[in-house]
Amino acid sequence: MKNTFIPSRENPQWFVVDAEGQKLGRLSTTVAQVLRGKNKPSYTPFLDMGDYVIIINAEKIEVSGKKETQKLYRRHSGYPGGLTTETLKALRNRIPERIIEKAVKGMLPKGPLGRRLYTKLKVYKGDTHPHLAQQPQQLNMF
Repeated sequence: MKNTFIPSRENPQWFVVDAEGQKLGRLSTTVAQVLRGKNKPSYTPFLDMGDYVIIINAEKIEVSGKKETQKLYRRHSGYPGGLTTETLKALRNRIPERIIEKAVKGMLPKGPLGRRLYTKLKVYKGDTHPHLAQQPQQLNMF
């Protein structure tokens, strides 16, 4: 056999996940696997074979232990002395979507493929989302 078989891209599905009562790490690993396409038999490491994932109720995600006050999120403006640090509790009050986005993005591959996969993640605060036309299905948590 001289030809390499590369699977064709299937029509991606849309899944919705309710983050209420879910642990941050468990939810993030499951979502990262679906975005990557590892739950499909046609998984190929170097291709985008994953599905879209919508996460609702991002402000109701749970963490264990003292992470609420001890876990830090850092960002830098690029200027000298521009490091900003805030706790998970402060970030939850300001932008709760970013907690899940950063957790999932850290589990995706680094580089162009990971950046393309990250665009398939949609995180929203509250019960509603604007993707009803895509008819998302409920994602079974592993």
